[in-house]
Amino acid sequence: MDDSSTKMGRWQGAGLMATTLLGTGVFILPQMTIDIAGYGAVYTWLLLTLAIIPVTVVFGALTAKFPHAAGPAYFVEQAFGQVAGRSIGLLFLFVVPIGAPAAILLTFHFVHALIPLSAQGLLAAELGSLLLLFALNYKGIQISAKLQFLLTLAIIIVVIALFSIIQFGLTADESVSQTYSTVLSQEKIQPNLIMTAAGLAFWSFLGVEAMSHLANDFRTPKKDMLPAMMIGTVLVGSIYFLCTWVLLRMPMPTDIVASNLPSSNLAMINAFNYGFGDFGAQVIGILGIAGGLATVNVYTASLSRLAWSFSKDGVLPRYLSPLNQHNVPSRALAAVLIVMGLVIVLAYVANRELEDLIAWVNGVFVVIYFASMMAAAKLLPKRYQPLIFLGCLFCALLAYGLGLKMVYALLLLCLTLPFLKWQQTHLARE
Repeated sequence: MDDSSTKMGRWQGAGLMATTLLGTGVFILPQMTIDIAGYGAVYTWLLLTLAIIPVTVVFGALTAKFPHAAGPAYFVEQAFGQVAGRSIGLLFLFVVPIGAPAAILLTFHFVHALIPLSAQGLLAAELGSLLLLFALNYKGIQISAKLQFLLTLAIIIVVIALFSIIQFGLTADESVSQTYSTVLSQEKIQPNLIMTAAGLAFWSFLGVEAMSHLANDFRTPKKDMLPAMMIGTVLVGSIYFLCTWVLLRMPMPTDIVASNLPSSNLAMINAFNYGFGDFGAQVIGILGIAGGLATVNVYTASLSRLAWSFSKDGVLPRYLSPLNQHNVPSRALAAVLIVMGLVIVLAYVANRELEDLIAWVNGVFVVIYFASMMAAAKLLPKRYQPLIFLGCLFCALLAYGLGLKMVYALLLLCLTLPFLKWQQTHLARE
């Protein structure tokens, strides 16, 4: 089936891109960066948004020129050969064991804010959400793309309303002595903490590369892919910046000391309650759950497409290669969701820290982004070279910010490259 009516246009793609990036972190990550960098979190989000723009342009140009379900793996293969390309693809597949539970855990922070559940109840709800993801993807990503465009609009409206109320509508409440920003701005801004916060906040921009797997789901990828990605990226960076500013401008009651800055529970819920009454848990909770599932939904679609592509190439079992009547690799989709379910259970048993999971995932994507930038240096016209250089610099700075958390990604790379080299040699002999 190649009916253009079943595919995405520019604005649907922008909505899909925006909710992918907003998804699990929009109401949590600003709070976490403030906890790390204090007032420097403002600079973290500003610099990160500016730095991701060249990367987005390069990914958009690569995707428009080489639309393929394997995304970055295909770009690297075209530039450096089959082994290098497939190693990047396997890195993307291997990030599921850590990325899926991290995304689901972030999402279900909001479920707990809405409906207090036991640990076992949360686990059951997390596993149940995977069935919903299967249903959403079974008929193709374009259906959820329409829903996610509406979700993006809802998140934007809420964030702008909060910003307006807290920035311009502060009341002369006698119980309020000052805002968090007046306390935090008195502390010395430390560049190393800004870089550490950026290493964590990079999670918010994971999705730029995921869109490249969905190029064939656009009606005209050469015309619409880059604008959709740019609109989504700039929009998301602005929203994260506004959310951070809202939290810093939150009034601080006189009985709260500076050591109790917005790290208790979900600060965005408190901000909503201050601005609009006691409905924060409901509104922020519902948007947080929907946004989180939207992100996992796009990654599910991307991974199933990549697994399908690899099954056709013989890297993964041929069992995953059939497409259903909606042109969706349903077997690969089911396999990805089963792996996610198993890992969620293991993460529950091991009780891993959320920050560690996010940092390990970010390390893998730093490697994927850097490899894509290097591929772009060979594949794209020379006019893109300055942007490619900025993209490489961005990756190097993120790697520095992540520090030892990069070990997981480098270990995976050291394991996949020899395996794929052996597989290539073995198949050639046969």
